[in-house]
Amino acid sequence: MSHVSDMKVLFSRLRSIKNGLPPFKYGSRSFSQNIDKPPQPLSKKSVSPLPPLSEPMLNLPPVEYASSKSENYVTEVTILSNGLRVASEKKFGQFCTAGVVVDSGPRYEVAYPNGICHFLEKLSFGATHKFPTRDVMLRELERHGGICDCQGSRDTTVYATSADSRGLEAVTQVLAEVTLRPQLSTEEIEAARQAVAFELETISMRPEQETILMDMIHSAAYKGNTLGLPKICPAENVMKIDRGIILNYLKNHYTPDRMVVAAVGVEHKPFVEYVQKYFVDMKPAWDHDDSAAFTPLTDKSIAQYTGGLEQEECEIPLYPGSDLPELSHVVIGLESCSHGDSDFVATCVLNMMMGGGGSFSAGGPGKGMYTRLYTNVLNRYHWMFNATAYNHAYGDTGLFCVHSAAPPARLHDTALVIARELANMAGNVGETELRRAKTQLQSMLLMNLEARPVVFEDVGRQVLATGKRKPPSFFIKEIEKVTADDIVRVARRMLSKKPAVAARGKLAQLPSFDDIHANMSLGDTHAPQGRRLNLFRL
Repeated sequence: MSHVSDMKVLFSRLRSIKNGLPPFKYGSRSFSQNIDKPPQPLSKKSVSPLPPLSEPMLNLPPVEYASSKSENYVTEVTILSNGLRVASEKKFGQFCTAGVVVDSGPRYEVAYPNGICHFLEKLSFGATHKFPTRDVMLRELERHGGICDCQGSRDTTVYATSADSRGLEAVTQVLAEVTLRPQLSTEEIEAARQAVAFELETISMRPEQETILMDMIHSAAYKGNTLGLPKICPAENVMKIDRGIILNYLKNHYTPDRMVVAAVGVEHKPFVEYVQKYFVDMKPAWDHDDSAAFTPLTDKSIAQYTGGLEQEECEIPLYPGSDLPELSHVVIGLESCSHGDSDFVATCVLNMMMGGGGSFSAGGPGKGMYTRLYTNVLNRYHWMFNATAYNHAYGDTGLFCVHSAAPPARLHDTALVIARELANMAGNVGETELRRAKTQLQSMLLMNLEARPVVFEDVGRQVLATGKRKPPSFFIKEIEKVTADDIVRVARRMLSKKPAVAARGKLAQLPSFDDIHANMSLGDTHAPQGRRLNLFRL
């Protein structure tokens, strides 16, 4: 004990010497010596004279509370002289999101080498006629706290920026330059070629297979047409695509009637003026004197659902440092409906009801732990590592599918389990699960629309497809109208056609296409005679 006391005294003296303060005496706890003395009241002069919290402060202006006004959530749409649509919506805050939504994607590459839209994503926000290099353009955005991105789907390409709304004119000019006046120099094309090649190599080395499988299931569902064309650039086309091909594609597809310039968090009138100045008054890079008689050539084909099988025998990479086994993947899809179909909302509710996810997903009911693919599949079959439902909706069709993953030895059972679960969609629908699915879809819709970039994309896509935007309240009411009979009707409609199947990995145990189709028959949802499921076989 004496050693400890000596050390305390030593440290106390050292600290006092360093700070120039008198040494602190351990044991002299002055704050406890006055414990019996009542606290001394502070003098009135030592504190500011403030009223109690129950009374308002003097000499302050009256409080004005914010109120929700319907006009703040109205999407305004203006059509300019050349057919270009401009859409905007007010939103509280100093920042805005603006961008261009183009009716362009892999489905329109029928007459071109597949992979052009993949290249355009890599070439986005590069050098333009106004901005000689990418860095100059990015510095212009950064002056207004801006960021940018370009994302493409199978039928739409979106260029988006988020920045301070006071820099709206500069942002609009950047968007016009990027979409209508890119330089596409030889150096940029070669850099994009290397980026695409590197991405193809990376995708083949990753354990995640969703990107490849979504291409494969679309290829199986729409064999050789429109939505069946690959979103990922095929390896054999990486060296074929050049500046001439890309400019020809842009000239035919980046036309005013196929574009919507949209913004959220801005005033509509000045935004329209900026769009007129930079998108209409200034011409595209490919617009020459002889362009007056030019007629764009675009593919107007309607998607033709074919169904069928697409498979690739390969070894799926393992997760590094993980105990997960090698997995094989199978996706079973059905033709659903377009986003303009009367059954679209009911199909979305059915998708939420199926739900699913990975075996190691965390969360409760909000993460879908009570959906059918969890309760009927993942919780029952320990060898199933993933079962997730997706619904892809397009302008003329849709694709509803379930992606599943399991060890190669279990691939036969996995495919049949998923096939029967899809067939069971046309069976009884419980009141509780329907209510849960509808509430979850409404919640997801409203939570997503709290993000400004999501509102921008929703505005742009809806105006591009229909010329106007339906408010969230419309979809909330439509979701509420969905009944159990609607779910059964939609399921029977999808199951009336043959499925599309995509599989990747070691596929020795994959059942035949006819076996999968037979297990999805509307007449009999039970397994056909033959091999039975064994829950305990390794």
